[in-house]
Amino acid sequence: MPTTLLRRGGSDAADPWSAVGALHQQIGGPDLGFALIFCSPRYDPSQVAAAIRHYFGDTPVFGCTTAGEITPFGYISGGLSGIGFPAGDFAVAAALFENLQDFTIAVAADLTQAAMAQQAEQTSRGPLADAGSFALLLVDGMSVREEQLVSAIGNTLNGMPLVGGSAGDGLDFNRCYVFYDGRFVSDAAVLLLITTRRRFAVFKTEHFVPTDCKMVVTGADLDRRRVHEINAEPAASEYARLVGLDGQPLSPKIFAAHPVMVRVGGQYHVRAIQKVNPDHSLTFFCAIDEGIVLTVAKGVDILEDLKELFRRLRRDVGPPDLIIGCDCVLRNLEIEQRRLKAAISKLFVEQHVVGFCTYGEQYMSMHVNQTFTGVIIGAP
Repeated sequence: MPTTLLRRGGSDAADPWSAVGALHQQIGGPDLGFALIFCSPRYDPSQVAAAIRHYFGDTPVFGCTTAGEITPFGYISGGLSGIGFPAGDFAVAAALFENLQDFTIAVAADLTQAAMAQQAEQTSRGPLADAGSFALLLVDGMSVREEQLVSAIGNTLNGMPLVGGSAGDGLDFNRCYVFYDGRFVSDAAVLLLITTRRRFAVFKTEHFVPTDCKMVVTGADLDRRRVHEINAEPAASEYARLVGLDGQPLSPKIFAAHPVMVRVGGQYHVRAIQKVNPDHSLTFFCAIDEGIVLTVAKGVDILEDLKELFRRLRRDVGPPDLIIGCDCVLRNLEIEQRRLKAAISKLFVEQHVVGFCTYGEQYMSMHVNQTFTGVIIGAP
């Protein structure tokens, strides 16, 4: 394989050292500038970190845990996916945001500006002096801080396009990690400013449209993204009634098929539900508050929506060398329900998609749900 091509890899080996070793064989090399790795939570993170340090040495490696992996051979669950970026065409500046529970806008802005200064120093001379840049954000999906963080970063980046995904933990919703400087860190986020001579474009797509069915949040806990009441009724039972599932047990597959939307700035965005709680409240993947009007969404053909997206991206950028994909875990569950996993895996393989299934996605200055978000990078 020519060294100027981006390297795509994946492994579903049960042993973490074997998985990382196999991945390094696919994406490593002496001209590697940096790497991205997306890691199943079923592995012991300390073992994965040790294996990454062993195999990749001094090469910068970034990544996060997942709710599923997108590899060069399609969707898997319980393995690794990864990307190797050749140094000749790419440079990266990075920042780690720790202790997100104590988040402040000022600190986030300072760290973002420091990364921008590092990027400017890297690319002020040489082949990348006039190259373009995009930002990739990986953030702990259980931190409940994505909205504040992506807004603070986006407002500091001076128009640089930003995409990203929230790290996952399968469907356990327990603990998520990002990977930075040889270690896995929770309650944290990693910002990457990637500079390249290649053509690229960031994107977001969703396959839902609003219906006429509305509901009002009448009781909510903003800090925990938890809704207690909808239309002054217990949230879970009222949601079930409005989507036509009155009396049925609620599950992630139900939430994947029947999301709700909120209108912001004239556009509708999905506000996906994470789980139902013992007190019949609903926990969301996105910020929620009292008084918000939610609209029940209706799905359109997810496979055709993806095909149209890839047609548009090819018109804009040309054939992809790589598409970094952040795919919401609820989309993944719906794809399974509709028995489309093989067809969409095939499509992802054809379009050179590598990435992971997320607990939420970032696009420009927004945290969104139930979308497929990412960046297409053209051929050398």
